[in-house]
Amino acid sequence: MTALTLNLDAIVRLTDDAFYALCQANPEIKFERTSLGELIVMPPTGGETGRRNLDLSMQLGIWSKQTQLGVAFDSSTMFHLPNGAYRSPDAAWIVLERWETLSLKEREIFPPICPDFVVELRSPSDSLKAIQNKMQEYVDNGARLGWLLDPQEQLVEVYRRGQEKEVLSSPTHLSGEEVLPGFVLDLRGIL
Repeated sequence: MTALTLNLDAIVRLTDDAFYALCQANPEIKFERTSLGELIVMPPTGGETGRRNLDLSMQLGIWSKQTQLGVAFDSSTMFHLPNGAYRSPDAAWIVLERWETLSLKEREIFPPICPDFVVELRSPSDSLKAIQNKMQEYVDNGARLGWLLDPQEQLVEVYRRGQEKEVLSSPTHLSGEEVLPGFVLDLRGIL
């Protein structure tokens, strides 16, 4: 099953509040919304993708808790990006000082901020081009580092602000560089 994109603009333009209400009224459905207002219905993941994503989120979460440099998020978190899109990366992290600039209400809804770091884990149903476009969207909206993990091809695409993407073949570890100081993701069992 692949993601389904609905263009509702011909009928109704969803306001930010209406989109939030739609998501709250349908918690069993994972939505995203593009900067053009297209509604994306995301399919559920299979067991292998879910297992990989938990491993990824766990490693990032443990590092984040130990360093207390920022806040880590799992795949259920929706961010309202500066370009108007609503996106849910598979894992994300925000520097603590940036997170604390948001009000409590902004933190409770879909935070209006682009994470400093994002990860997308390609599942068998994902279009590679769509995920690559999403990764570029994160960088264009302020992400400093992003990883697209592709278990099918055993590749990692590394996205950095102001640089061309780097493609790595079958790496066993990834460094968080200066964005996530000291973080090293063990890719064994994920890739």
